[in-house]
Amino acid sequence: MSYIIYFAIILLLPIYAQMKVKSTYKKYSKVRSTSGMTGAQVARTILDENGLQDVKVVESSGFLSDHYNPMTKIVALSTHNYREASVAGAAIAAHEVGHAIQHKESYSFLSLRHKLVPVANISSNASWIFIMIGMLSSMSGMLLLGIVLLAAGVVFQIVTLPVEFNASNRAMNQMVSLGIIRNEEERHAKKVLNAAALTYVAAAAVAVLELVRLVLIYTGMTNRDD
Repeated sequence: MSYIIYFAIILLLPIYAQMKVKSTYKKYSKVRSTSGMTGAQVARTILDENGLQDVKVVESSGFLSDHYNPMTKIVALSTHNYREASVAGAAIAAHEVGHAIQHKESYSFLSLRHKLVPVANISSNASWIFIMIGMLSSMSGMLLLGIVLLAAGVVFQIVTLPVEFNASNRAMNQMVSLGIIRNEEERHAKKVLNAAALTYVAAAAVAVLELVRLVLIYTGMTNRDD
């Protein structure tokens, strides 16, 4: 029964988070901001106000494909957010610019996350090879190696949380101080950013739960060997 509950959580939590993001975005992408600024204009305004004239704002294809690339110094906004003047578009554009400001200020967690990217990519992919070999052959050493490699990916997921929360806080502060959103729009923008943050929380929670499960399996395996 406990395994059924566990797998229900790790399957349903990410699905719920994605549904929450899409429904919240859909709702507030239809609410026009009183400033009348498109996402592109919001991003450009905040960037310029923070001395980031060297960061470009471009349009990207795909649904909610918005991101900031620190290597190229580009804020990429999905078509609707780039072109339309909505509360959701403003919030997401400001959030991505929040990452650009973090980059400029060498925000510690962002710097750490960048350093962890290559390690996390390699270890996360390789970890399951050793985990499966260890579990199928009952070789605790192989399983432990897989767990250690997987842990690097889990650390990356956890470090991502303060990066995303901080970018959202910066976004809200910038939008309010510059008059991009006003009054009730602040509450709406927070809902969009909170829904987006939930996806990162769900990913981290699932990663931690899976790591704990594997550690318990490893513990049981070594106890049998004793």
